[in-house]
This record gives sequence, C-alpha cells and structure tokens, in this order.
Amino acid sequence: MQKKNLDPIGKLMGLRYKSHPWHGIEMGDEAPEVLTCFVEMVPTDTVKYEVDKASGYVTIDRPQKFSSILPSLYGFIPQTYCGDNLAEVSRKKLNRPEIIGDGDPLDICILTEKEITHGDILVQAKPIGGFRMIDGNEADDKIIAVLKGDAVYGEYQDITDCPDAVIDRLRHYFLTYKDMPGKEGYRCEITHTYGKKEALELIEHSVKDYRNYIENMLFER
Repeated sequence: MQKKNLDPIGKLMGLRYKSHPWHGIEMGDEAPEVLTCFVEMVPTDTVKYEVDKASGYVTIDRPQKFSSILPSLYGFIPQTYCGDNLAEVSRKKLNRPEIIGDGDPLDICILTEKEITHGDILVQAKPIGGFRMIDGNEADDKIIAVLKGDAVYGEYQDITDCPDAVIDRLRHYFLTYKDMPGKEGYRCEITHTYGKKEALELIEHSVKDYRNYIENMLFER
C-alpha cells in the first residue's frame, strides 16, 4: 500500500525536475535492439557540445579548430559506461593489455535523412554496427545506428546495408575531429568496423560496466 502511494510522487518529481540525461533516462523496453539515445550534437554544429557529467546540462567542450562536419547525429546511450568489461573486448581483439575504458557513456552516431537542427534531445535509434576506436590507450567505441522510422536509413539492419561512402565519412570524421593546428603526435585509430551482433554485445558490456560504476560510487560513499 505504501509503495502505491509513492509511485505517483515519483512520477510528479520526474515532471517537476529534469532528469539527468546519463543517469535518469532509461534505454527503453526494446533495448538493445531499439535504444533511447541522448543527442548532444548535430551536423550543423561548429563547436563540440557534450553533457556535463555533474549537472547534466549540455556545455561547450571546444570550438572546432579545423573545418570538420559531423556526418550524423551524435550523442550517447544512457546508463552505459566504457569500463573494464568493454575495454576487455579491445584488449583481446588487439592483444593490447594496456587498453582501458575511457570512463564515459557509450557514444552513438545516428544516421538520418532528416535535418535536425539542435541537440539536447532524445531519439529512438536502432544499432547496426560500430567502430572499434582507440584514443591513446583508451577504448572509445562508436556505435553506429539509424533513426527509427527514418525514410532512407530506417530499414537498414546491419552495417553492411549502409553505403561505403557513409561509413568512410564517419571514419574520417572521428580520425580527424580532435586535430589541432600545429599539434602533431596525437594518435586516434579505428582498428575494426563491426556489425550489429558485436554492437549489441558491446552495449551489453557497457551496461554491466555502468552497474559496476554506480555500485562502486555508492560503496565509496
């Protein structure tokens, strides 16, 4: 009886206060096949936006120093974390024991033919594959997805359905978007492009990492 009384209060609190996009949004009942994702950036953005982990507000990370056009919507999957379970996949695949998780939610690129003009929104997306990206010694996988119901991309089931030119454009963006004028020696690499099956497995790993991350935070307190 007491639990029933608390449920409406919880719902009202959720309406009164904005949920944290990383911790307060759920992936949805159809996850990982269909995901509720938080979009930070869109192709027209000329600065890099990202969610501030502490407050949940979208902040400016940095202006882009070179001309670099984002080829898709870009954001992350709520309640995921790139930790040891996810990093272990890259360590085994690449035989590189030094790789660790980057400590962020799992990134996602969402293909759509629609012109969406701003981020800080939630969208429904279907994963079709991804990039195994290593940033320094950190696993920084990029899940590739399509907007659910999209007229052009919505029927794609696997990354093999996607034109090579679209994948090449995404790959080029992620290999160059951190370049800085006059700065050399930075190393960011994409070692593999994988399909839907592995993408779904990595999402599951990132969910386990998130649960471990939250449990450790609570234990430390």
